[in-house]
Amino acid sequence: MQWQGRRQSSNIEDRRGASGGKFAIGGGIGAVILTLIGLFLGGNLGNIFGDATSLIPTQTTIATSSGAKDAMTEFVGVVLADTEDFWTKQFQQMGYTYQPPKLVLFTDYVQTGSGGATSATGPFYSPADKKVYIDLSFYDELKTRFGAAGDFAQAYVIAHEVGHAVQDQLGIMDQVDSQQKTGGDTENQLSVRLELQADFLAGVWAHYENSIGVVQPGDIDEALNAANAIGDDRLQKQAQGYVVPDSFTHGTSAQRVKWFKLGYDTGDINQGDTFSIPYDQL
Repeated sequence: MQWQGRRQSSNIEDRRGASGGKFAIGGGIGAVILTLIGLFLGGNLGNIFGDATSLIPTQTTIATSSGAKDAMTEFVGVVLADTEDFWTKQFQQMGYTYQPPKLVLFTDYVQTGSGGATSATGPFYSPADKKVYIDLSFYDELKTRFGAAGDFAQAYVIAHEVGHAVQDQLGIMDQVDSQQKTGGDTENQLSVRLELQADFLAGVWAHYENSIGVVQPGDIDEALNAANAIGDDRLQKQAQGYVVPDSFTHGTSAQRVKWFKLGYDTGDINQGDTFSIPYDQL
């Protein structure tokens, strides 16, 4: 991916120099949340559709000066800027105004609008405060643990989480919350639909990246490899030797690849309605 020397987003909040207080067990989030994690299986902040209450330790953080401007920080800034450019245009075409989410960099743990989270959560979007959170050490794990190396694999992670911000602003999360309350799909199935749609939206963004000439040979393969590496079935097979489909929250490797590729191939946001398709045909 060609990113050096390009515009960086100003919507980055660097908390890597923050200091934290003690964890307070039972602090509680106190509100119904729809926190959609980006990658880790089961790494959500409590129940996806329920009140997380005391399930998550909380802590107080005091922001200090921003961390050093390193190459990875600059890379993240460029990727976020590209998502802003793309989604601003898309929303204008739909008659809406896009509100770019802030991206928070943190180390080890962070306090969010949805409660406290540690690096083990993986990258995630918090609808309570409209921010994307990531500990950049995750990229090392993406490469070493999941075998998904490359800068476009890293860009895919950000684009996926920004896809959740898009879902939030388009009212899709509210609609899913209503569906969960009225029955139909199970909570896990609704989560899978949301995650696959976020993969699709990341693919649509990748289509845009290709159109402006910043995608290099092998980049899309890197993103597809990342999507394949983090499917529920593959992660469960690696962790426990067998899969439990009813427990899936993000979709299989094949599904994640399919929906990202559909977004990339079409570049058409209208092709990503994962909610009108029978669940067994996703």
